[in-house]
Amino acid sequence: GCCCNLDRCGGTASRIQIRFEGRRQMSAPLYEARNISKKYGSVVALDGADFQINAGEIVGLVGDNGAGKSTLVKCLSGAHQPTSGQMLVEGKEVSWDSPRDAIEAGIETLYQDSGLAPHLTVGANVFLGREKYQKGLLGKFGFLDNKAMNKEAHEDLERVGIAVPSSTRAISALSGGQRQAVAIGRAVSWASKVIILDEPTNHLGARQAGEVLEVMKAAKAKGLGVVFISHTLPHVLQVTDRIVVLRLGKIVANAPTSDFNADTLLGTITGLNTLK
Repeated sequence: GCCCNLDRCGGTASRIQIRFEGRRQMSAPLYEARNISKKYGSVVALDGADFQINAGEIVGLVGDNGAGKSTLVKCLSGAHQPTSGQMLVEGKEVSWDSPRDAIEAGIETLYQDSGLAPHLTVGANVFLGREKYQKGLLGKFGFLDNKAMNKEAHEDLERVGIAVPSSTRAISALSGGQRQAVAIGRAVSWASKVIILDEPTNHLGARQAGEVLEVMKAAKAKGLGVVFISHTLPHVLQVTDRIVVLRLGKIVANAPTSDFNADTLLGTITGLNTLK
């Protein structure tokens, strides 16, 4: 039978509590924003949003312009601090002073303008900001180990399914799709927990967009949590496991992708129908 007066069996209750706490800690989301709000002056851009991403999961984040997507991305990436609410990595509370803090915790963000240096090689771009120097005196004088960087970059990109002709080629010699794939590949190869992709298939043809979606699947297979922000709803429906819909700063839906089709997703984004 059940003992309702927990004082009488405090020992058992506390043991159950400890077991429960442990289990909850183990199954905590990889990365979580809990009840976060963001105000810019009197404008409320985010209003009590809850967002979770788990390891090996692709979550689509969708909403109309002005819905609060970019604000949520900025909070998740460490670019902005929420006005209120909590951010947690693997169940532990964190606060980011800058994107560098989030990056060091294994959270990489790729914005729409991918931030590649067109005049540098593929290898140099993959290691941009994290360059490898030659051993010994040459390294101390700032000589880069380009050979090692090119070799590693090629391996990193291949591992996430990106076929780049050569890591010694300049980025400017690549097609739009290849450039975007390199940018995502770079983020995937550096991320250890979460990768946030803001409109990664924008301005790409069907075949190039397909390559980018494959890279996202490779990141998921690697055990990363992938956040996919996009206006291209067919891509979102094709590749995600779960979809989160923002409208006017509030999360109005958070459900498995299989619960949506193109019409119900569009209706949820615009507010014509509500999915509970």
